[in-house]
Amino acid sequence: MKRLFVKSLMVATFALAANSHFAQSPEFNEPWKNPNVALVIDPFEGNDIDWEKLATDKRVIAIIHRATIGDRADKKYAERKIEAKKRGYKWGAYHYGKPGDPIKQADFFLATVKPEPDDLMALDLESTDFDKHMSFDEARAFIKHIKEETGRFPIVYANNLVTKAIGEEAAPDDVFAKTHLWYARFRRSVNDFPAGTWKTYTLWQFSSEMNCTATNRASCLYTVPGTEYDMDVDVFNGTIDELKKTWPFAQPATSSLKPTKRRTSNHPALPQAVPTFFR
Repeated sequence: MKRLFVKSLMVATFALAANSHFAQSPEFNEPWKNPNVALVIDPFEGNDIDWEKLATDKRVIAIIHRATIGDRADKKYAERKIEAKKRGYKWGAYHYGKPGDPIKQADFFLATVKPEPDDLMALDLESTDFDKHMSFDEARAFIKHIKEETGRFPIVYANNLVTKAIGEEAAPDDVFAKTHLWYARFRRSVNDFPAGTWKTYTLWQFSSEMNCTATNRASCLYTVPGTEYDMDVDVFNGTIDELKKTWPFAQPATSSLKPTKRRTSNHPALPQAVPTFFR
């Protein structure tokens, strides 16, 4: 009985220490307040952009625009890609995954975006409700097809619930493990990141209409000039220079954004092994 108590105490202590690590890690504690850290916005056709005002925020380095949703193209994708690239922004496109043939969706996405070598590609997995959104198996097929057609993996957009669910079912050699994580969590800090398939994020979407209102812009976590309260704002897990060098994250996640690189930019590495009871 005493031995069991000691073992339980050790487990609880380790869990608290792991929680403390996440809470204290700069990459999970309002990283957008670091003036050296890069920011990204990810609009869709419903968001307004004043390009001249946007240009005054030198930390906004890249734009990831919705390109397709299911079998429909975003109405402003093409014109905004031209404008953004003309202004020197890094560019990316995402597909909002819907139920149905993932290969057909992937081909439609590629035909719409016509990705250039420096264009980021992303797959948006909105929820675990597979009657409304793309399932994980469909996502695997989509990701593999994009890799076969372009030679690179798309990054994966996932909220905390989706990130946790993928981590609980995906094997270490799963195709998800080869992708970078675009994490969605609308809060100032995270002390319960579901480390599993991904040990940390590459991009973190932290502000949107989910936690920002038109009537109280002062309460928003970050306001990008030239955009409204409903603009999605993301922080990169690294500096402005690092984003420019690594975009569009063409290397598999296992071989890029290594912990040693994050340490040189004041972003300590997370533990490489997290016990299953903490996931």
